[in-house]
Amino acid sequence: MPSASPSPSGSSSAVPLNKLREATEECLQQERQIRQGGGLKAIERQHAKKRLTARERIDKLVDDPARFTEIGLWAAFEMYQEHGGAPGAGVVTGVGPVEGRLCMIIANDATVKAGAFFPMTCKKIIRAQRVAQMARMPLIYLVDSAGVFLPLQEEVFPDTDDFGRIFRNNAVLSADGVGQIAAIMGFCVAGGAYLPVLCDTLLMTEGSGLYLAGPALVKAAIGQVTTDEELGGATMHASVSGTVDFKEKDDEACIARIRALMAKTQAPAPRIDVDESAATERPADDVYAVFSDKMGAQYDTREILRSVIDAGSMDEYRADYGQTIVCAYATIKGRPCGIVANQKQVVKPAEGGVQIGGVIYHDSADKAARFIMDCNQKRLPIVFVHDTTGFMVGRESEQHGIIRAGAKMVNAMANCVVPKIALIIGGSYGAGNYAMCGRAFDPFLTLAWPGSKCSVMGAAQATGVLATIEQRSRERKGEEIDEETRKAILKAVHDSYTEQQDIRHGAARLWLDRIIQPHKTRDELASALTMTTNWPTDREFRTGVLQT
Repeated sequence: MPSASPSPSGSSSAVPLNKLREATEECLQQERQIRQGGGLKAIERQHAKKRLTARERIDKLVDDPARFTEIGLWAAFEMYQEHGGAPGAGVVTGVGPVEGRLCMIIANDATVKAGAFFPMTCKKIIRAQRVAQMARMPLIYLVDSAGVFLPLQEEVFPDTDDFGRIFRNNAVLSADGVGQIAAIMGFCVAGGAYLPVLCDTLLMTEGSGLYLAGPALVKAAIGQVTTDEELGGATMHASVSGTVDFKEKDDEACIARIRALMAKTQAPAPRIDVDESAATERPADDVYAVFSDKMGAQYDTREILRSVIDAGSMDEYRADYGQTIVCAYATIKGRPCGIVANQKQVVKPAEGGVQIGGVIYHDSADKAARFIMDCNQKRLPIVFVHDTTGFMVGRESEQHGIIRAGAKMVNAMANCVVPKIALIIGGSYGAGNYAMCGRAFDPFLTLAWPGSKCSVMGAAQATGVLATIEQRSRERKGEEIDEETRKAILKAVHDSYTEQQDIRHGAARLWLDRIIQPHKTRDELASALTMTTNWPTDREFRTGVLQT
């Protein structure tokens, strides 16, 4: 599975970087910082308790740390600054092989606010549970958390995507036959205590604590004086309450036990191998030369794909029709899939005129809808490659039925019963984001290149609209808007919107799962396709009423 490398090109640092390479290097540096969690001192405090950090535990748990695919690393990026921040939202989630079986691993990071739950912590865990449920992957929880971060309790506690949803998912996953193992390797208190107990198998290390209320709260609530061990120690739960299935001496022993249990599970083991002998038509590094996000620039999306898919495997569907979307059957390291990709070249349809690259027209939407339905018929996973400004507007487009064709594409995509993997390489704007399987449409995984953007519209277009609204609002209040003030408004609005459309802003809010290195796109997609090996195939594909 993919892992980070020190340089996006793998070449000498003396090689000048283009814009995409620069964005990749910047993201890699920021990711290294995020992986430090609460920092070196917090790591030392964890070690002083004779406990491993979340990342150390995962490295020992998986068969090969290099094959651990982290999901949601950027969660809470630059959020909660007034509370000191929460790198990675205080939890590490991702997929890795344990005794040859791909598992979703969820590990509280006790170096970040003692593993307390921020709003984004809940959303990140819920997202991990959802991915595991879709792919029917076993889950392993490494629990080490102080519970809800109380200053933000109203944003953590009550809603459908908050704290309680995690426990609801524990129960539903178990009923659905998706295996769950929980290991308490620190503290697990208050409502959070339900998470491990709702799992199928529960382990606990000596010195850990599992209780609804600690000694101080018990004394305040009912006047009883007690100790941590009497309330919820490993020995008590193993021998008195009967809550714990396995009591383990320390982290190392607990991890060894988890691996032993996974080796004996009867759950089907996904085929995690890929065809490493398969080659691409173009070198992986060529994506840096082919891709461009400059205003008005064009590139042939097929040339990007030739650095990703197996050489000679592309069978392009209706190549001469609806050309602003490329649809193709292909294999990636031997794994078959369908590809729906925005074409960034200006094209000339047979009926005349020109069509702008990156824009979805009525014919390309109609073609994509038919292709998506065929992939479902063939039970092929679909990879959606985003670089779109959205649907075409104007009299001619409306008269050609752009709304009807777009609705058909959205309907087919929304009702897919096959895995959907989204990859944002450039812009993903407006309804184009929806049609290409945006976050609202249940993608299995969403990946993005550094420097990509996602918003309702581009910053240039949005700035003019928003600045005009701000100016009129001030004028209604009697403020006089001179040229200098107008420029200041424009700059403030542009800066704010540019920040919000930055892909890291979306990643912080879990609108995507991974920011990936462009030259590793092939590895990332092969890894994602591998995770879908146990995808259920018994669901019937139906679209309901289509506007044809």
